[in-house]
Amino acid sequence: MRIKQSICYPIFKREDVSLDELFRAAKEIGYAAVELWARGDDFEEVVTLAKAHGLVVASMSGHQSLPDGLNKRSNHDRIEDELKTSIDVAAERGIPGLICFSGNRQPHMSEMEAIEACADGLRRVAPYAEKKGLNLNMELLNSKVDHPGYQCDHTAWGVAVCERASSPRVKLLYDIYHMQIMEGDLIRTIRENIQWIGHFHTAGNPGRNDMDDTQELNYAGICRAIAETGYDLYVGHEFSPKGGPIEALRQTFDLCNQG
Repeated sequence: MRIKQSICYPIFKREDVSLDELFRAAKEIGYAAVELWARGDDFEEVVTLAKAHGLVVASMSGHQSLPDGLNKRSNHDRIEDELKTSIDVAAERGIPGLICFSGNRQPHMSEMEAIEACADGLRRVAPYAEKKGLNLNMELLNSKVDHPGYQCDHTAWGVAVCERASSPRVKLLYDIYHMQIMEGDLIRTIRENIQWIGHFHTAGNPGRNDMDDTQELNYAGICRAIAETGYDLYVGHEFSPKGGPIEALRQTFDLCNQG
């Protein structure tokens, strides 16, 4: 089956393109879903309008603060409360995944101590996510260019957290752009770790723009490889278009419409 494509709508907002126009065009092009980041003032409008156009809301952030995350045990009470609230909101609105963050590396904390801390924090919430039927997706981000100090910056590190959390609802948000910067070897890594992946993000590298011939990633091949694994969740586009957002979404959909 073909991959299900999604758009991270905040990055495609333009003053000259209304939310209604954007979602209508996305549905006509063939997109299955849209995504949120933080649950802001326009949250209900986005959810309502997405549903009106037959689009799923595929993902949103589950807790506050990307750099101050799960690797600090002093954050666990706060994050547990935030995640449980987000789980309730997501479950009521049919949103299948919540984004979680490791946080930045802490002085005097070993990598293994941080892995165990993240796993313990997720383990506190995992039974509730299992009950409600949605995934907690810890995001893989690069610490070289965009997020200096971020700890969950390699696939193996994230997988180690998932293994220790020991829940079918604790997975990774595999961001292709970020992992190209940190480790490359994307298709092999995706194939070997697909059981741990609950969501994907895309963008061209370098620049985090369109997936055109100015960047280095072969997205047709990557998306074909994802489809071949049997992955049935969402691949969300999170790039900043250099031109008009609707034309960029059309070109991206055609490139990534693999299966």
